Amino acid sequence: MGRKPITRRDFLKAAAGLPVAGAILPALTKAASSGQPVPGTELKKAKVVLIRDKDVLDDSGHIRYEVIERMMDQAVCTLTGASSPVEAWRQLIKAEDTVGIKSNVWSYLPTPKELEEYLKRRVMDCGIPEDRIGISDRGVLKHPIFQKATALINARPGRTHHWSGMGTCIKNYIMFVPRPAEWHSDSCADLAKIWFLPEVKGKTRLNILVMLTPLFHGIGPHHFSKQYTWPYCGLVVSQDPVAADATGLRILQAKRKEYFGEERPLQPTPHHIFLAETRHGLGMASPEKIELIKLGWQEGILV
Repeated sequence: MGRKPITRRDFLKAAAGLPVAGAILPALTKAASSGQPVPGTELKKAKVVLIRDKDVLDDSGHIRYEVIERMMDQAVCTLTGASSPVEAWRQLIKAEDTVGIKSNVWSYLPTPKELEEYLKRRVMDCGIPEDRIGISDRGVLKHPIFQKATALINARPGRTHHWSGMGTCIKNYIMFVPRPAEWHSDSCADLAKIWFLPEVKGKTRLNILVMLTPLFHGIGPHHFSKQYTWPYCGLVVSQDPVAADATGLRILQAKRKEYFGEERPLQPTPHHIFLAETRHGLGMASPEKIELIKLGWQEGILV
């Protein structure tokens, strides 16, 4: 039998009930009396940059390259603490790397070509020749660049998903397995395990959840309606895919409440995001474990 799905409520309830290990009680007591934190017990948060610009889309809904370039440069500089975009990217990508840019080709809402172009150019700014850079989605297992890749960049739009509840940065790596459909059980609960396969383990340098025109509601497989998209004009950028996805999920859920006038959780529940933290230790999903930095346009930010 498959595992029972774990909801966010289950996750928070379980987390609240975790006992404090007896081995650290004396240290905690001493720290409390002195007013000082116990070394090693401080919560290390995952840093996520949410950047928005209402001018990223023109009047026809097309993406302005110069705006997405500016957004990404600011996000990566903020994430790394670097003073210039090139310096920031050189903290992420080394000149000796072979780089695979994992995109998403779903026809209704693909990874924007403008973002792919930007990523390729910034990788080349790191001293990597064009013939050591690949961009692919469904063909990654057979792509010669991805087969030799030492670094990966993960970029995909955020949207609802018939099998996993939400199309996420975590789920974007499902094409690194030969039979993706085998991972659909229990709403794709164990997608995070893919991130520990040799093809990808430890290689991802940056995750970008594209929230320019997210899809917040879907009915059945491959369903798309512009009625359920809106110009959020945002990008969620992080080195932690779980934290990026959890942030995107909060935005989608808030939009659904705004649109439907009531709490309406995604179906199926995207519990693969929370299980990525609690079951697989891939990253941080809980809001209190995420340092969310909001840049740019704040109106209608929803988080």
